[in-house]
Amino acid sequence: MSMSARELLLLIITLGVALFGITAALARPKIDEWKAVRQAQATLREEMTQDQHLLDTREQWNRKFDELKAYLPQYAMDKRMDAHWLSVMDSLAAKHGVSITKRQVGEELRVGDIYELPIEVRDWSGSLETIVHFLFDLQVQGAMLDVRQLLMKPNEQKVLRGRFVLYCAYTRAAAVAADADPDAVPVPVAVPPESVEAESP
Repeated sequence: MSMSARELLLLIITLGVALFGITAALARPKIDEWKAVRQAQATLREEMTQDQHLLDTREQWNRKFDELKAYLPQYAMDKRMDAHWLSVMDSLAAKHGVSITKRQVGEELRVGDIYELPIEVRDWSGSLETIVHFLFDLQVQGAMLDVRQLLMKPNEQKVLRGRFVLYCAYTRAAAVAADADPDAVPVPVAVPPESVEAESP
């Protein structure tokens, strides 16, 4: 059976399209894999750049860390810190008229030479003025107290209620000098309060 030149051309085009489709279907997984590899390479390059930047500025960060650590109180390894920091927080709250009714002490965390003890306050109440003064008083204690995750909203009586997490930072030593007060803390250094994000719980 003879084919005209037009039919032969259409057959070649059809076979070409079919071959291209089959090739594309077979190659798509490889293309997706190649894209994933390229994305992973880009991510690794970015991480390497960040790591190199940290290495290049290591001395600067170590110097800042040593300066900051100098203002943290130091306690003996065997001293329980939950009662101590609860007492500090409660005293400041009572001083400014902030009522704390529900709270829970978290697990002590260690990051290098620094220890952190989180205190989750699940229910507090007070006026805007009292909570502002309370938070400011916490902030001017220096590097040792840091309020995070502050949530607040007014109730029916327009009294503010909410919750927050207070992180207490300190260092520990195997032994403290005999003439040193184990509860002593360094002179607080006033620092500008960081911005506190308020949102509804």
